[in-house]
Amino acid sequence: MPTPSEIAEDEQERRNRQLSELLQELRVAMPGVQILFAFLLAVPFNQRFGETTTFQRDVYLVVLLCSAVAAAFFIAPTAYHRIMFEQGDKRRLIRLATGMAVLGLAALALAMSGAILLVTDFLFDRTTAWILFAASLGLFAGLWFVLGGLRRAYKELTE
Repeated sequence: MPTPSEIAEDEQERRNRQLSELLQELRVAMPGVQILFAFLLAVPFNQRFGETTTFQRDVYLVVLLCSAVAAAFFIAPTAYHRIMFEQGDKRRLIRLATGMAVLGLAALALAMSGAILLVTDFLFDRTTAWILFAASLGLFAGLWFVLGGLRRAYKELTE
């Protein structure tokens, strides 16, 4: 039978692994957000930006803000971890960082779908733009949230 210190050590090891996995996942998502944000910052300086409609400029602003929000949520766990370093609050950090990562993914899905809306509305017609926006948002939602959510629900029901 394991001693209380062995059980505590196993729990600590599990939390260390969970935190490491979470931070690695955030490292994978961040370059995409950074590239999108950098692209969006350059867009208004393009000569053709003056040809955009009020709707397109509004969409641009929302997309820019969504990408900034995504970056904020993806970076926040690192800042929280650094501030709370060696405070023995890893369980809360993991829970909080997981929520921030999910919110960051939602903001990123909106930003990427919104970028598709912006570009397709500029190049094609509004109907095509909205259809592609909805399709891309559905794809992101399905792959990033619904697939895992359904599997998690199924697993919880069968255990």
